Amino acid sequence: MQISDSLTTDQFYSKRIQDLLVRRIRLASPDTPIVACAQKMATEQVSCLFIGESTDHIEGYITDLILRDSVLAIGRSPMDPVTKIFSRDLVSISPEATLVEALILMFQSKARYLLVKGEKGFQGWISRTKILTEQSQGPFLFIQSVKEARHFSELQEKWKQMPQLIHLLLHTGMKSHLINQLITTVADTIVQRVIERVLVEIGPAPAKFVFIVFGSEGRGELTLKTDQDNAIIYEDKANEHREEVRTYFLEFATRVSTALDQIGIDFCDGDLMAMNPKWTHSLSHWKRNYDQWTSDASQETTMSYSTFFDCRAIYGEHPLLEQLRDHMRTLLENASERFFVNLGHNALHYEPPLTFFRKIKTEEIDGEQQLNLKKTMRPIVDLARVYALKHQLTEPNTIQRLKLLKDRGVFTEKEVKELTHAFEYLMSLRLENQANLMLKEKKKPKNFLQIKNLTKVQQVTLVEIFKVIEEFQARIRISFTRSL
Repeated sequence: MQISDSLTTDQFYSKRIQDLLVRRIRLASPDTPIVACAQKMATEQVSCLFIGESTDHIEGYITDLILRDSVLAIGRSPMDPVTKIFSRDLVSISPEATLVEALILMFQSKARYLLVKGEKGFQGWISRTKILTEQSQGPFLFIQSVKEARHFSELQEKWKQMPQLIHLLLHTGMKSHLINQLITTVADTIVQRVIERVLVEIGPAPAKFVFIVFGSEGRGELTLKTDQDNAIIYEDKANEHREEVRTYFLEFATRVSTALDQIGIDFCDGDLMAMNPKWTHSLSHWKRNYDQWTSDASQETTMSYSTFFDCRAIYGEHPLLEQLRDHMRTLLENASERFFVNLGHNALHYEPPLTFFRKIKTEEIDGEQQLNLKKTMRPIVDLARVYALKHQLTEPNTIQRLKLLKDRGVFTEKEVKELTHAFEYLMSLRLENQANLMLKEKKKPKNFLQIKNLTKVQQVTLVEIFKVIEEFQARIRISFTRSL
């Protein structure tokens, strides 16, 4: 299968400046104080600010390095006009020039930034880093290119490139848990860029907060079929500011989730998002939520809220989540036996799809026999969670949970290898199926795999994996539910 041009090295040599989203020119007048220019750069999140009365009359520019070397290093007054320090060495390039030509020009002129100048004048600017991140198909430079993106349209384009990247990495033999981490890192970066932009739009938050994620994103196990599972914890404020703070964060969360949905990270079908008033609260309120979930004796509550123990912070004041985790550890240490019985039942809810004759059990969907790969993995996720919580481990990632449980003597090295290999194999199938659906059939990713697409070797391997899962579920049945 041909990999997307945007991820191949060959295409770099023919790609043109006009194929990229160039940055909008931010201007300051020549008599602006240096400190005001620095503040504008911080607010706009740019490393280069152009100086001039208009985009038709640009006289020069300043950069982070110029501020360091020409102001901080020599003790210059930040109240001096920016004309005292700006560089006049402006270098421009046509939007029709190739990226190779742009790099050569940059190296020749020692410029880190180029103005893009078309027939109607300056259209924007581009950095050396931006161009270099387009050169490689390597995943880490791809992540860097996402970090460099600022416009939502550019973030959307990066997210669309994920199937090609995942397909490439699977065929190079990269382990699926590393690919999960890559997808998660890209998604995290997109969320962070969106949050930063929303904060610029609506102003700084009225209280310290942390933006957290749950479920597969919380565990760092994202696939190409993903939606939003997020929430906000904010610091407790005095009663007179409580409504003001809550109103701000609900608007903030709505803007963030709406932008993410437009980029391609869909709204959560179950409405588990910070824009839902149920999932944006103060730290004390969140503590009360966990108090209720651990004290409630019903299996329904455990099934509904077990995913909240798979949480991770991706933006803001991480200590707020750590305080909640400390509270969780105390609750787990003192939790009733009934709580863990319910967790045990939850881990048994999805059984391996095996018939009485040890054949793969499928579902008929659209006239085809299909296997739900997400459900097949659920028992491993659930059993790792129930044992982790029993031992007060708040690490959310499934494979890391298994490793920590081995260190605690809960599982042997062989058992952890069996579960890890099973998890990796199922995840690889799931990722490859999703990438193929998106690239070959131009369909949305899904968790169902047509059984006819599996080789005999794959089917035999799946049967053996399901047998392993059955054995561990039998162990949970005895250890947690006291039943056979």
